Amino acid sequence: MIQLIGILFWLVIIPAGIGMIPVHFLPADKRNPGVVVLAGYFGMWAVFEVVTIPAVIFVKYNNFKVASICFMVLGIVCAAVGLWLLYCDRKEWKLISPVTYVRRMSWAERIEWLLFFALLGFQLYKAAAYASFDGDDAYYVVESLIAQQADVMYRILPYTGRPTDLDVRHVLAVFPMWVAYVAVKSDIHATIVSHLIMPFVLIPLTYLVYYEIGRALFCRNKGKEHKENLPIFMIMMAMFQIFGNVSIYTNETFFLTRTWQGKAVAGSLVIPALFWMFLTIYDGRAMKRRKNTGWWIVFVCINMTAGVCSSIAVFLVCILIAVTALGLAVAERDYKVIFKMAAVCIPNVIYMMIYVVMGYSYLLK
Repeated sequence: MIQLIGILFWLVIIPAGIGMIPVHFLPADKRNPGVVVLAGYFGMWAVFEVVTIPAVIFVKYNNFKVASICFMVLGIVCAAVGLWLLYCDRKEWKLISPVTYVRRMSWAERIEWLLFFALLGFQLYKAAAYASFDGDDAYYVVESLIAQQADVMYRILPYTGRPTDLDVRHVLAVFPMWVAYVAVKSDIHATIVSHLIMPFVLIPLTYLVYYEIGRALFCRNKGKEHKENLPIFMIMMAMFQIFGNVSIYTNETFFLTRTWQGKAVAGSLVIPALFWMFLTIYDGRAMKRRKNTGWWIVFVCINMTAGVCSSIAVFLVCILIAVTALGLAVAERDYKVIFKMAAVCIPNVIYMMIYVVMGYSYLLK
């Protein structure tokens, strides 16, 4: 029972509360539970990065305990603020019940959605019943376990169990430490959290991003324009994921067999979320809205999440944003786009500067 309460609190209530903060700054017609969940997870990971990286670098002993206490306080405070904003905005929310939503669908749409959920359930079942053990688990999962059992982050080498200096390549990517935090707060072994709990969190989150991308593509006119294409799009994405294991290096392979690893989250969740932001912010009409601040907050949090997942993802994300900004500036004839996108990348630039300084210091030793 304690384990279930811990999982629900830190993987449902806290992200939902944090997600209310950016959603508060969105137009009422853009608020929905899916956006709240996605904004909440990206916001939670951004807060975790801000707290954990300084603890890794500047605290040598019991740094995981220090980071955990700081994150717990900040996470609960942010969630409380978000719930208070929800109470203030309660009259602006325009939600329909799931029953009403289903009744408005045609029979063809209902069958298509059932097919998609069957494919999703199949993937979740395979992820849980046939957990894949990868060679990288000897590092990433063991780092989570060391943090859970020894209260230290990146100070013990997983391969030998001996003390070690900070590994510049891995120490800034703190996703395994978040897994360890969930394991501690739910009193579940870190390996079980990685291989069993994380797929049930990260796989639905990824499809939720695809759902929002589909809505941006097919349901722009108040949900009535080509909405029948949305379930077909979701089915296609599910089929791509199932049959994408044509190599051990494909994104689909990482998505289903290394779900709990930061680099898998970066490729499967963070990068698609960036495309969601591009489609949402620059859809031709959102640009003209005044109340668009919430999307930019989510955009910054997604960028920061890239650093939580993988150090190289920070660089890749900046390149993607730069190319997109240049294309949008030319297409929209608005070169302010470049400066806005550059502002979004400021946390990434700081992250890369820390990485360079740490790498240079390591070389001087």
